[in-house]
Amino acid sequence: MSFKKVFLISLFLVALTTRFIKIDWGDGFYFHPDENNLATALSSITPTNFNPHFYAYGQFPIYLGYFTLKLFSLANTFANSIIVLRIYSAIFSILALFVFYKIFPNIIFLILLIFSPGLIQLAHFGTTESLLILCFALIIYFSQKQQYFWLAIVSGIAVSTKLSALLLLTPILFIKPRLIFFLIFPLSYFLSSPYNLLRFSEFFSSMKYELSVANGSLPVFYTRQFVGTLPYLFPIQKIFPYAVGLPTLIISLFSFSSFKKYYRLLVPCLLYFLYFGQTFIKWFRFMSPIFFVFPFLASLFISKQNKYLQVFLVLISIIPGVLFINTYLQKDIRVQASNWIEKNIPPKSKIFSEAGNVINLPFSPNYQTVNFDFYQPYSQPMLYSLVSDSDYLLIPSRRVFKNNFDNDYYQKLFNGKLGFKEIKKFVPNNWWLLNPENAEETFSVFDQPTVRIYQQK
Repeated sequence: MSFKKVFLISLFLVALTTRFIKIDWGDGFYFHPDENNLATALSSITPTNFNPHFYAYGQFPIYLGYFTLKLFSLANTFANSIIVLRIYSAIFSILALFVFYKIFPNIIFLILLIFSPGLIQLAHFGTTESLLILCFALIIYFSQKQQYFWLAIVSGIAVSTKLSALLLLTPILFIKPRLIFFLIFPLSYFLSSPYNLLRFSEFFSSMKYELSVANGSLPVFYTRQFVGTLPYLFPIQKIFPYAVGLPTLIISLFSFSSFKKYYRLLVPCLLYFLYFGQTFIKWFRFMSPIFFVFPFLASLFISKQNKYLQVFLVLISIIPGVLFINTYLQKDIRVQASNWIEKNIPPKSKIFSEAGNVINLPFSPNYQTVNFDFYQPYSQPMLYSLVSDSDYLLIPSRRVFKNNFDNDYYQKLFNGKLGFKEIKKFVPNNWWLLNPENAEETFSVFDQPTVRIYQQK
């Protein structure tokens, strides 16, 4: 066996490790709202009723999870649904690595993909992002090979999984699809998510709601971070440096002159960015199908250097990914905080905390806890009355104060003018140069929030 084959096998094992390590993260608690919604829909499926009554995502991943649980004789419970969805995310992420390598067989490119923090994270979430990344990779590959049958199958699955995946079909602009594509594509769409058509009124109503949230016409608390953000600049500042790592992002800038040579690969990504970069909603996951662009461009530059510089640049580039894996090697940070509270804060103490973090910190009910909802109308006197009556203040994540809710309250707290002092801060020990709290919030609040605890002076 050649050295290259041995090395590729070793990289495959590394990729498996990065995607599957601590796939049951959260220590028995489920902090991600999207995977919770999908798991709820999956666990509602029965042999006599295959309609999950959930249309934010298509039925394909739900059915895949359901039949997998059946195949292994596992109960269709919420907890099992979470795990099977996460396992498939990891599998899809591994397959995407293989397809990207087929598109551009460069080992440096593969290494940078394996250690991309955003891809590692999404592989641990039981959501549809890893599936859509795989679909985009396959659409690019089958377009290049002009394999119309498989192109139609994958395109149907992608669009049925998420309607916005229509933007993933832009590689087809460079070919002339044959009749078989237009025959198979709608069939693939229907078989992947039949209830999008069988219950079209429900599907349409859900899409109207999602579109209203996406364009900002329907204000909801979890989109407040996007108010006043600048198109295109936001993802460049708040998403890409965290998703691919700052070194990879910087190195990729030296290869933008290669755009013309690889335009068939890069133009679809640019079109995708031009659309999603200007929408009101600019979630981390929306940009995930084009995360591969930066490792690709960085690998072009690194490959042109001498061997010693290549090794140095690759090692520098994978540091963020190596450190990010530490997120899944330690006990969940909210569980760490809860254990510390139970050991260091007397029972019956009054704790003022925040609602809106999917689930509250899982500490003992022996405390008098107020989970205050900053997202609903309230009066300043009521807020400060509850605060002054509390022994401790708890900030479970950046979600509220980074959304500029009640600046006066948080400014006083952080400046020490509220009568409370910080006594403990739990920070994810996995970053190099970048603070995850400064990223788009969905990158940090689900699996790596910073937890702060304050005590009345």
